[in-house]
Amino acid sequence: MQQSIAGVLSLTEMFDNLTNTQLELVASICEPLTTKKGEVLFEENDASDELYVISRGGVEILVNPGFVGLNEEIKPVVIAELRQGQVLGEVALVDQGLRSATARISQDDTQLLRLPRKRLMLLCDTYPELGYKLMKNLAADLALKMRNTDLIVRQYQLRLSGRE
Repeated sequence: MQQSIAGVLSLTEMFDNLTNTQLELVASICEPLTTKKGEVLFEENDASDELYVISRGGVEILVNPGFVGLNEEIKPVVIAELRQGQVLGEVALVDQGLRSATARISQDDTQLLRLPRKRLMLLCDTYPELGYKLMKNLAADLALKMRNTDLIVRQYQLRLSGRE
C-alpha cells in the first residue's frame, strides 16, 4: 500500500512538529514525480527554486570540481546519496540562486515530491505558524549541513598540509 503524501512528509525532518492539518496543507501543494535511474533532476549552476522530498528511492548529489577555476576537465564527483525522507534543493528554495550541485536519480522508480517555492511561500504567508515551523526546520537543516561541510573542509585541509 502506498503511503499518503502527508504520511511521507511526516517522516521528514523538514516537516517535524507540524500538525496533521498543517501536513495536509503542505501535501496539497506537492507535485508527485516518478523518475528512472540516471535521470538528472537538476544540474549544478541551473536556476531553480524548488524543494524536493524523496518519498522512495535515491538521489545522488554530484559536484564538478572544475567549477572552482581549474583549467583541466574533471568529471563530476558524487558527494552524497540521499534516501527516503531526505530533502534536496533547500538552498535554491531560500535564495532562488543557482543550484550548488547536480542531482541524479540513483534508483529506478524513485518517487519524489516537488514543492515549488511560490506555492510554499504563499502557504507560509497564509498560515504564519506553519511558516514559522517550516523556516525553523529549514534553518536547522541548513545549519547541520554547513557544520558537516565545515568538518569535511577541515579534514581536506589537514590532508593537504600533510598533518594527517
